[in-house]
Amino acid sequence: MASSTQVSVTGMGVVTPAGCDLDRFWSTVLAGRSTAKPLDHFDLSGHGTRFGCRVDGLDETGLLNRKEARRMDPFARFGLAAALAAHQHAGTPAPDPARTAIVVGTAVGGRWTSDEESRNYFLGGPRQVNPLMPLVTMPNSAAALIAMRLGWLGPSLTVSTTCASGVDAVGLAAAMVRSGQVDVAIAGGCESTLTPVSLAGFANLNAMSTRNDDPGRACRPFDVDRDGFVMGEGAGFVVIERRADADARGARTYADLAGYAATSDAHHLAMPLPDGAGASAAMSAAIADAGLTPADIVHVNAHGTSTPHNDRAEANALAKVFGSRVPPVTATKGVTGHLIGAAGTVELIATILAMAARTVPPTANHERIEPGMDIDLVHGKPRAVASGPALSNSFGFGGHNACLVVTP
Repeated sequence: MASSTQVSVTGMGVVTPAGCDLDRFWSTVLAGRSTAKPLDHFDLSGHGTRFGCRVDGLDETGLLNRKEARRMDPFARFGLAAALAAHQHAGTPAPDPARTAIVVGTAVGGRWTSDEESRNYFLGGPRQVNPLMPLVTMPNSAAALIAMRLGWLGPSLTVSTTCASGVDAVGLAAAMVRSGQVDVAIAGGCESTLTPVSLAGFANLNAMSTRNDDPGRACRPFDVDRDGFVMGEGAGFVVIERRADADARGARTYADLAGYAATSDAHHLAMPLPDGAGASAAMSAAIADAGLTPADIVHVNAHGTSTPHNDRAEANALAKVFGSRVPPVTATKGVTGHLIGAAGTVELIATILAMAARTVPPTANHERIEPGMDIDLVHGKPRAVASGPALSNSFGFGGHNACLVVTP
């Protein structure tokens, strides 16, 4: 994205287990406080993992009325609320409706509704399936709902690169703004996969933590005793404009989207390249795209899933990129759990807030680094850093790697 045209984030919105407004979200992340709890909204008898990170407090935002919310899958409800919050945070920009873009990242779309209507079918037959099911479960329904609410007429797109979806959505939207194709874009990710079927599948894949006796300490990125990720849900969205346009309308800019890159491992559907080659290539390319060198990066928000193979591969990738000088690293998933398609944008927002505060939040639950991981992981308490560029990583099933560099 490096060019003379600066592209900026002018608004942010979150719907997360750590909070549904920026202040609450940031205070929870800064405290390194895990949001994982036992799940009690469905029967988990026989499940290997019986906890997760749920969204709470969305009704308090007042962005959606209950009638419309009931007609949406949770993933779309989270996405619409976060996108509207970002739009408000940006001062409700009102561009030419044809000069806009909406780009939404999601791994699976309407999983809650799909699972529920499948249950209705097998228990009661075809007449028990909600006729709205095809519309509610569409992965593009969140983008469509945002466009309808705002009256935006430009491209309304959906990106699905599993856990990298949110970052890829922002990268695509930023390129559209930078090129002049559109004037304003809203981009982000949304997901809700805390369903019995999803939890069973990931548990049977041996990807999830089984610390049912102590959920709050289950997600422990880069820790020697980590045993898998913790499922979360939520959404994160940003408003993107050219900096010159934002300045002209008197908007505040929170960060510049300076660099973006995506690569593929071309290796395995579930496992990353052990040496982190694909991830390191994405990091290096994003930094170069920003016109920077690794020495310029002040801190890194890692993908940090708390799974044995992924954390080890990412640590290897960081060492490849930064050598003996790996900047302070944090992993937001220790607080929020893994938000799948929403993770990348939520963590980008955490990165922007950390950059503004010149403070790297601690990695929740981390106690002891795995031997051989040569990274400077922030844990225990926040750490003050200098003002400067930051890197946010997202790596997904299927070998999708996506990275963003933001600058003050």
